[in-house]
Amino acid sequence: MSADSVPSDPSTHDDVDPTGLAAGKQAEGTMDTGANEPIERSGLHHWRESTITDPDLNDRGGVFFAAIEMTRMPMILTDPNLDDNPIVFANKAFLDLTGYEEEEILGRNCRFLQGSQTDRNAVAELRHAVENKSAVALELLNYRRDGTPFWNAVFVGPVYDTGGTLRYFFASQLDVTRRRNTEQSYRQAQKMESIGQLTAGLAHDFNNLLQVVNGNLELVATAKDPERAQRYVAAAQSAAERGAKLTRQLLAFARKTRLEPRPLDLTQLVSEFSDLIESSVNKQVEIHLSLRRGLAPVVVDPDQLEMALLNIVNNARDAMPKGGLVTIATRPLKLQSVENGDGTGGTALRDGVELAAGDYVVLEVQDEGHGMSPEVIERATEPFFTTKGVGSGTGLGLAMASGFVRQSGGRLEIESRPGEGTTVRMLFPSGHAEKREPAAPEPHVAANAIVDPDTARHILVVEDSDEVLAIAREILESAGYHVSTAANGEQALRLFEEIHPRDRVDLLFTDLVMPGGMNGLVLADAVVERDASVSVLMTTGYNEELVINGPRARATDVLSKPYRRAELLDRVSQALNRRGEHGARRRRSDFGAAQV
Repeated sequence: MSADSVPSDPSTHDDVDPTGLAAGKQAEGTMDTGANEPIERSGLHHWRESTITDPDLNDRGGVFFAAIEMTRMPMILTDPNLDDNPIVFANKAFLDLTGYEEEEILGRNCRFLQGSQTDRNAVAELRHAVENKSAVALELLNYRRDGTPFWNAVFVGPVYDTGGTLRYFFASQLDVTRRRNTEQSYRQAQKMESIGQLTAGLAHDFNNLLQVVNGNLELVATAKDPERAQRYVAAAQSAAERGAKLTRQLLAFARKTRLEPRPLDLTQLVSEFSDLIESSVNKQVEIHLSLRRGLAPVVVDPDQLEMALLNIVNNARDAMPKGGLVTIATRPLKLQSVENGDGTGGTALRDGVELAAGDYVVLEVQDEGHGMSPEVIERATEPFFTTKGVGSGTGLGLAMASGFVRQSGGRLEIESRPGEGTTVRMLFPSGHAEKREPAAPEPHVAANAIVDPDTARHILVVEDSDEVLAIAREILESAGYHVSTAANGEQALRLFEEIHPRDRVDLLFTDLVMPGGMNGLVLADAVVERDASVSVLMTTGYNEELVINGPRARATDVLSKPYRRAELLDRVSQALNRRGEHGARRRRSDFGAAQV
C-alpha cells in the first residue's frame, strides 16, 4: 500500500467529539469497494474511516491497547506519510498469523506477504483504494514466513487527524483459508456431478462418431471408385474431428483450478461450449441459441461460468421429462443510477435489490418445464436444496452458480411460475479487455510440402504408443525429414547422447505424459541442458494446461492430439524456424513441472 499525505475535506467526516474522543464515518450499509466482500454482507455501525485527536503510537498503557493485543484478529497500522507506506504497528495476532517477529516487519510495506500466486488484480484494487483514501474489503492469497500460503480477508480504511490530514491506514485481517478450501471442495464436487451427468450423453455421441469412422473406413477398403473412396475418407475425418473437439472441451471443463477471472466474450464462450451442452441433454430436448454479437467483455472465470451454465441447462432438462425447448441467450443491459438518473455511477435498483449502476451483460437460460412456485424460488439457491428425488442431484447446482455470479460482481435472477417454465438470468458487469496488436502470422506449411533432402532436418520422435509413433514417423519421413524414434524418455535420452552431435538432432518431438520416471518435460530439460540449440515440440492427448505447471510454462510449444498431417508439419516447421530465438537463451526451468 502506498499513498501521499493529502489533506481531506473535514466536512466529509462526522464531527470530532468535543470531549476529545475519536470519531468515525459509519458504514450505514455501504459495501466497501472490492470484487469480493469477504464477509458477504455490509455493516451498519462499524467505521469505514476515522478521525483521531492524538496520532501518537507510544501511549500503550490503556485498556484499548490491551484489547488490541488480546484479540485473535490480526491488525496493523501503516503510515502513508513515510516512504512506501510501511507498517508502523502490528498486534500479536498478526505475528501469529504470518509467523514473523515484530522487528522483521516494522518499516516494511505489506507486499512482503505476497507471492507467485497472489492475484495481481486484487493487489491493484487494494493499491487503487489506498491511493484514493477509500475503504476496501477483499481477499488475497498471502504467504507466511515459512512460505506456506493462506487466504487473507483484508479490511482497510483511512485514519485522519482533526485537521483532515491522512495519518494512517488501519487494516484488520482474517484467515479464511478453511472457508476457501471448503468452497473449492464444493466447486469440485459439483463439477464431478456435472461431469457424471455428461457421461451418458458423451458415450452415445462417441459411439455414433466411432460408427461413422469405422463404417467409412470399411467402405474405403471395398471402394473401387477413387472419388467415392475420398468421400468416405473425408466423412471419417470429419467424425474424428468432432470427437476430438468434444474431448478437448471435456478436458478443459474437468480442470481443477482456483478462480481466475479474465475478460471474456460471453457469446463466443457459449458458442464454443454448445457442443458439450447439447451432449448433456437427451434427444427430446432442443437447444436454441440466441446470441448477441459485439457484446462488451465481462471479467469472469471461464471454467466456473461453463459449469454454472451447464448446471442451469441440466436443471432445465430435468424440468422437461417429455422434452421441450431450451433457449440460451446473451444480450446487453444498462442499469440506471437512482442517484444520477443515468448509468454514470451510484446504485441501481432491480426488483428491490441494489446493484452498481452501469452496463451489464446478461446470460439467460429459458425452458418450457413445470416451473417453480414462489416458495421454491425463494430457496432455489440454498446449498443442498433440491426438489429432485433421492440420488438425482446434490442441490449444489444453483447454489454454486449464484455464489459464482455474486463473486463476479453480478446477480443471479430466477423468473418462474408453475406450469409456465423458468428463466434463469446471470447478470455480469461489463469489463474492459486490453487491446492487443494482432500477432504476426506464423509461416504455414502445405500438407503435401516436401523438405529438400540436402537440407533435411533430423527429428527425434518420442512416443509410448506404437501406433501413434508409426503415424508420426510416416508423416515426417514422407515430408523428407530424417527421423529417429524412441518409446520412452530414458531410451530417447540414451539415443540422443549416442548420436548427437555426430548425427545432429535438430528437433525433439515428444509426448508429454509417458510411463516411467522421465516424462516429456523432464526429457526436454535434459536434452536442452546438453544442447540449448535443440528445438522442442511436445504433444499430448490431455489438456496441455492440466499437465504443464510452472512459472515459465508458456515457453513450451504443445501440439494437441489428435493432430492432422498438415498441423504436425506446420508446427514442426514453426519450431525449427524459432530454433535460434529460444534455444540458446532458454533456461532449464522454462518447461515448468509436470503432473503425471
